[in-house]
Amino acid sequence: MTLPLDGVRVLAVEQYGAGPFGTLFLADQGAEVIKIENPNTGGDFARDVGPYFFTPDDSEFFHAYNRNKKSLSLDLSQAEGMAVFHDLVATADAVASNLRGDVPAKLGLTYEVLGKLNPKIVCAHLSAYGRSGPRASWPGFDYLMQAEAGYFSLTGEPGSPPTRMGLSVVDQMTGLALAYAVLAGVTGARATGVGRDMDVSLFDIAMSNLAYPAIWYLNEGHEQERAERSAHPVLTPCQLYTSADGWIYLMCNKEKFWPVLCEVLGRADWAADERFKSFKDRFAQRALIQQMLDAELARKSTAEWMEIFAGKVPASPLNSLSEALDNPFVVEGTRLQEIELPGHGSYRMLNSPVISGGAETPARPAPKLGADTDDLLAELGYDADRIGKLRKMKTV
Repeated sequence: MTLPLDGVRVLAVEQYGAGPFGTLFLADQGAEVIKIENPNTGGDFARDVGPYFFTPDDSEFFHAYNRNKKSLSLDLSQAEGMAVFHDLVATADAVASNLRGDVPAKLGLTYEVLGKLNPKIVCAHLSAYGRSGPRASWPGFDYLMQAEAGYFSLTGEPGSPPTRMGLSVVDQMTGLALAYAVLAGVTGARATGVGRDMDVSLFDIAMSNLAYPAIWYLNEGHEQERAERSAHPVLTPCQLYTSADGWIYLMCNKEKFWPVLCEVLGRADWAADERFKSFKDRFAQRALIQQMLDAELARKSTAEWMEIFAGKVPASPLNSLSEALDNPFVVEGTRLQEIELPGHGSYRMLNSPVISGGAETPARPAPKLGADTDDLLAELGYDADRIGKLRKMKTV
């Protein structure tokens, strides 16, 4: 079965994590994603990010973000390199970039320039703070966005130092927004024959994900703060509780789950107690409910409670990273993928979370720098002599 983006060509002027994470989703669904990498600077600098490498030239970090892509070594700072890029633009649906905000215009990666070569081209830009305004030339990274957008103030236990989230969530959310921008733009271009610029930024995505805390503050002046045991701002029970051997997270975020929880625990009297009738009532009694549940849940281990709650009460163990990845629900399903890497053997990585009508995720390893250069240039009609001249000039 063909994948849904089969036949879509995306030129990716990308580096590190955010942009490559977004185009990874496109490649996994069959798009031809061509990484444009400068051969004179070593390509995407993520190729050198350690500490773990499959081979001296194969960073595991790089492989995490770049499976199923092609690599074209091309120096866009040279006029000859940009001429090659323009030939490629004529064959492409989109150009996706993650660069400092002022760089796309300097390189000529905007629709104003590329639309003259291909009216349907979509130019999707991921930057730190946007391509216009006083911060267009600012560099920016995930943790900076978490700090400025208030994430540190919402994460961790009350009274603890400000804390970032444990993953690069802003990078990866913005990468997904880039993939969405590409698909939205291409859909419009195929319907109208006209492409456009599409913009996302780390800062704007970080801010937009404030969602309900933002609307509460903007309209009610309420400033949400950290809650003990990673509790939900208003819903109860929804937090960590203690079991006989550790922690368990309960998330009864619909009214129907409170009486179910009470029944499973053998405490039907709690469900009938007027103090706990509604979310509002239970929130007012959050501290008391925590004490009650801690005492009840201390009778069994987390694993035992998970068997009892399964399919009835929304619950989760508190896993370490190794426990999360060794989880039978992960290992015994299709959530891991095995990929063959020449010179190394097979390696494992997480599979695409998007399931496409029975079609399997392609399983090609991240490309070597410039691995597809000759084939792509030949496809453009370049003969061996012309390709040789480009190599001599270090354009490719």
